[in-house]
Amino acid sequence: MTDPAAPSSPDPTQVGPASWPRRTRRAWASGWVVFRGLPRSLRVSTYVVVGLVLVLLAGLVTATVVVRRPFPQTTGEASLPGLEGEVEVVRDDHGVPQLYGDSVEDLVRAQGYVQAQERFYEMDVRRHATAGRLAELFGEAALESDLVVRTMGWRRVAEEELGLLEPETRAALEAYSEGVNAYLDQHDPSEIAIEYTLLDLSGLDYRPADWTPVDSLAWLKAMAWDLRGNMSDEIDRVLTAADVGPERAAELWPPYPYDEHAPIVDQGAVVDDVFEQDAERGGSRNPVRPPWRADQVAALRAVGRGLEDLPAWLGRGDGVGSNSWVVDGEHSTTGAPILANDPHLGVGLPGVWMQMGLHCRTVSPACALDVAGFTFSGVPGVVIGHNADIAWGFTNLGPDVTDLYLERVDGDSWIQDGERRPLRTRTETVEVRDGDDVRLEVRATAHGPILSDVSEAIGRVADAEAADPPGGAVREGEELAVSLQWTALRPAPTADAILQLNLATDWDSFRAAASSFAVPAQNLVYADREGHIGYQAPGRIPIRKSGNDGRLPAAGWRSENDWTGDYLPFSSLPHVLDPEDGFVVTANQAVVAQDFPSFFTDDWDRGYRSQRIRDVLEDRFADGGTVSVGDMTDLQLDTASALGPVLTPYLLQQRMPGGYYTGGQRQLRDWDFTQPAEGPQSAAAAYFNVVWRTVLQQTFDDELSPEVRPDGGQRWWAVMERLLREPRDPWWDDVTTEDVVETRDDVLRQSMLDARDELTRLDAHDADDWEWGHLHRLELREQTLGDSGIAPVEWLVNRGGWKAGGGGSAVDATAWDAAEGYTVTAAPSMRMVVSLAELDDSRWINLTGVSGHPFHPHYTDQTDLWARGETLAWAFSPDAVRAAADDTMTLAPAQE
Repeated sequence: MTDPAAPSSPDPTQVGPASWPRRTRRAWASGWVVFRGLPRSLRVSTYVVVGLVLVLLAGLVTATVVVRRPFPQTTGEASLPGLEGEVEVVRDDHGVPQLYGDSVEDLVRAQGYVQAQERFYEMDVRRHATAGRLAELFGEAALESDLVVRTMGWRRVAEEELGLLEPETRAALEAYSEGVNAYLDQHDPSEIAIEYTLLDLSGLDYRPADWTPVDSLAWLKAMAWDLRGNMSDEIDRVLTAADVGPERAAELWPPYPYDEHAPIVDQGAVVDDVFEQDAERGGSRNPVRPPWRADQVAALRAVGRGLEDLPAWLGRGDGVGSNSWVVDGEHSTTGAPILANDPHLGVGLPGVWMQMGLHCRTVSPACALDVAGFTFSGVPGVVIGHNADIAWGFTNLGPDVTDLYLERVDGDSWIQDGERRPLRTRTETVEVRDGDDVRLEVRATAHGPILSDVSEAIGRVADAEAADPPGGAVREGEELAVSLQWTALRPAPTADAILQLNLATDWDSFRAAASSFAVPAQNLVYADREGHIGYQAPGRIPIRKSGNDGRLPAAGWRSENDWTGDYLPFSSLPHVLDPEDGFVVTANQAVVAQDFPSFFTDDWDRGYRSQRIRDVLEDRFADGGTVSVGDMTDLQLDTASALGPVLTPYLLQQRMPGGYYTGGQRQLRDWDFTQPAEGPQSAAAAYFNVVWRTVLQQTFDDELSPEVRPDGGQRWWAVMERLLREPRDPWWDDVTTEDVVETRDDVLRQSMLDARDELTRLDAHDADDWEWGHLHRLELREQTLGDSGIAPVEWLVNRGGWKAGGGGSAVDATAWDAAEGYTVTAAPSMRMVVSLAELDDSRWINLTGVSGHPFHPHYTDQTDLWARGETLAWAFSPDAVRAAADDTMTLAPAQE
């Protein structure tokens, strides 16, 4: 059958209605190109469409000039004021820049210039988002996002953080900003990004403001928000309890399976507030978290989509994770460590990462930078990668660092322990394009900002039901509000850690750098060229008082639910150097064993990915085997489903009608539980996943409200493992059929029938022709114009149609939301494997490409390779970089 959604990249020489897809031309001719409503998405003004049309209709040559004008200069010489010496920018055939200079300040100044060349519009949109100023560009459609961000005060926190940083970090941020601004000064907006041409045509008189160090720091808040932990679970637990009662709701959050899925660190203990990896564990966690008392708090109801007024590219906090692991030289074919990492984040254009190298020509104490890896556009340095001595990778640790509090508010006061306490207030003015300014009164308790003032979803709360002193019920004249306490809203010098990691040379300097990494708390894996491997858990992890376990919104009117104000000491956080097993695996599973004395969270990822990685490595090592760089990249592509072996035997037991309806079940008989996009096993994977989605709908949709219906992720795998063993559990019964009590086999059989029909509609009549990749597609949408609702515009900036293997909680973690469909919602945002024996043998790939310009050849030039599971050579040494060079540009000091 033909593929209706093959990936495509517009040719900049073929921009115009004649080159549009047939369905787009038909839509245009029929007058369908109209502005759609904007209840949640960030959409652009109708004027932008008019402007784009004018450009297109002006002719092919004009259109080509307009779209190519912002492309970066990559050869010759350009002037960069402030440089002490020349910086050479060497780009390979995928546009990846490697910078060579004679000082750290010159290198980060040049980094700012180069990142502005490639991605300034992305940087500009991000800083507007993190400052709560999107409405200035996009009008009322972005107002709700601005109100939420202003209430949390991301930029205000970033401003406070600047003063906490080390002088070297502040100097780097200043130099980076000056490099960005030099590029802005040398170019008109139309030469910076095509999006500015469209904004200008729409009537917006806009020129980007200068970049500042605070703009860089504020983006770290967005990343912390994306990886914030269990805030959504707090809300969902209450909503689920409102649907089915607290006891049945608790069944849908099974405990972590410590006996089946190993934690990251399985040795050591805390002795006198210091973690010692060789100490013997004993005792149990201090009893500081009694169950949350339902009579002390209100129930949240009808929360809806919660905080989804924020753009998706700022992060949802759901469905994201990461893999990283490292093996020592005894277990590698090279005789030296090998480190792998692939962070799983939301998908979109441009991708969150930009590859880059920063190299001192002569490495010395005066210029010690020699690093390459994955960077954030807008932030100096390399976030994940390696230098000449060490390599490191990140996964989200996932501690509970957010708590929602229900607050009793009376006028300008809030109530705690029966006493009135003054609210902290401030007034913000939000400018709205083509609209009136909006005045926002931000209120906060000692816990944090009151989100219910601006978030309709969180604001929909029931009347309080608490009745006991000292809190008391919400009384006449009082209002019930919801506040947020979050570690990221307290200033911290996280930015110090990035530069310090880039300059670290051994385990001790690596740990010293990690000690500054406050939010988001991460798992850090480590390897060095001396042969050592290790793990460190950094981050601010709050200590709670006895009344709050962090699992549910707490009663803010009781001080026993507060945080103590202290964080777990860095010295007490788990770490290990050269572990006994000879390898470390982190994939968002539990960090430590259940008897560890400090509390991190009860909402770990349940460890299906981590255990699969461990099992594969242990099988290889059992008979003295070793792994190569290629073996590590292959493991990153492992699509095995841990749910497959659990659910499939029950599906094979079902008696199905003959003929047509046996096609899917027949596919499962020889299924090896992998989920390739194409190939012999793909039909079985497609059928299994459609059945899985249908089973969830038929089991839970009759009792759970839409906001908390299953997304099909790892928590629901754990739920289903128990339910399958209980064929008459009440969850199987459809409560809407009053005279029938359904059992497990009734649900499974009907789900298989329905799945067969759905695959016939969506894929093919012949079961042998089914493909998981036909359903499971990667669609990349640009962060602003990509959600315009206007077909020609979306076609110009978006790319899509890649077939994807894997799935949620597979090692190849291409997540999808069972409540919505099969499209990829989060994926490996990059993949890297570092060989410490020979750094030039390392491999890397980005989800998209280096460029943020929609028509540039490097916009999505790595996505085809990514989808096929391929990687690129990662040149690091000067000789290898120059051998791979495709373009070279010199940035020179400005002439006096």
